[in-house]
Amino acid sequence: MRILLVDDDIELCELLGRFLQSEGIEAEYAHDGHSGLQQACSGDFDLAVLDIMMPGKNGMDLLREIRRQSTLPVIMLTARGEEVDRIIGLELGADDYVPKPCNPRELAARIRAVLRRAERKSDPNPTPKVIHAGNIEWHPQSHTVYDQGNQLALTSTEYSILAMLIEHAGEVVSKQDLSKSALGKRLGPFDRSLDVHIGHLRKKLSRLPDGAPRIKTIRSVGWLLIADQQPSDPSAPI
Repeated sequence: MRILLVDDDIELCELLGRFLQSEGIEAEYAHDGHSGLQQACSGDFDLAVLDIMMPGKNGMDLLREIRRQSTLPVIMLTARGEEVDRIIGLELGADDYVPKPCNPRELAARIRAVLRRAERKSDPNPTPKVIHAGNIEWHPQSHTVYDQGNQLALTSTEYSILAMLIEHAGEVVSKQDLSKSALGKRLGPFDRSLDVHIGHLRKKLSRLPDGAPRIKTIRSVGWLLIADQQPSDPSAPI
């Protein structure tokens, strides 16, 4: 696998690069946002790791521009304890985040987890059929999802979450089950990653005929993908 590290800290890049190399992960570097954007959109990398705090074009600006051109998996390096940075990064389409200063072993584990989700499209035994959930069509073999005939532009994480919800359409999927399957980790008590990704998916999916979002929150339990319009129930959770 080949990844791009975008960080103005040259010494840190070399340190992380040496460790990742020992883990079988080839890393190349860019030390500013402008060169980082060009390399990230070149098609030469499997994943990019972006530092938020860079002079000029910072990591958030870079992520925003990458998402306009590419679905390349992205992990953000965020200042430790800066929850706002993590949430904004996820809202802009990041697949995961690692607090900085980061443990190289944790970064390697996160890289592998994100790439496993992205590589599901290379499954040698994909499900050949098209799965329908109302207006939504999931094509597992081509790793694509269509809504009302339009292909959705999804990050690898969004795809993994939506695929599991489609597979269990009409059923409640628990937070922990969704986190383990789609994110490859146990959900911590203060981890809002899934909430942010679900919010992003709601914006991309068409709404139900009554204007309600297609993904329904079942408080304290998880989420439910509604394939077709359900009769109104005033006592039902929202």
